[in-house]
Formats: sequence, C-alpha cells, structure tokens
Amino acid sequence: MPTCDQCGNNYDKAIQVMSAGQTYTFDSFECAIQKLAPTCAHCGVRVIGHGVEQNDVIYCCAHCAAQEGATGLKDRA
Repeated sequence: MPTCDQCGNNYDKAIQVMSAGQTYTFDSFECAIQKLAPTCAHCGVRVIGHGVEQNDVIYCCAHCAAQEGATGLKDRA
C-alpha cells in the first residue's frame, strides 16, 4: 500500500502529485497542501488560491503584501 509523504499513513486510495520534477504520494489533499503549498510571507497561512507575488515573495492577499511593504498589488477577483 502507498505511504503518504506528509503523514506516513498507508492508504489504498493514495494520490500522486508531480511538482518541480518530483513525484509525491499523499493520502489526502490536506496532506498535499501541507507539503506543497507555499506560506504567506506575512501571516504564514498556506496559499492554496491565487495569492499575490512580488519579487519572488508570495502572499495570501494584497493586504498582507502591503503590510510587508509590497506596493501596487491587487487581489484577483
């Protein structure tokens, strides 16, 4: 049975995700998010939506980006 790369659980319905040329095995989307989703540079939440980015720094929203001094960013709607 496949083993989850995040939590170590053995699960017969595991999923595989390829990212940056590496293949990962997960027992749930929750584990995939915890392992692969970036975190906001301001508040630390996992960015699982569009987010915003400036100078290779990722934020969950324009508000958090502004709090860190990023300018000119808008949330995508």
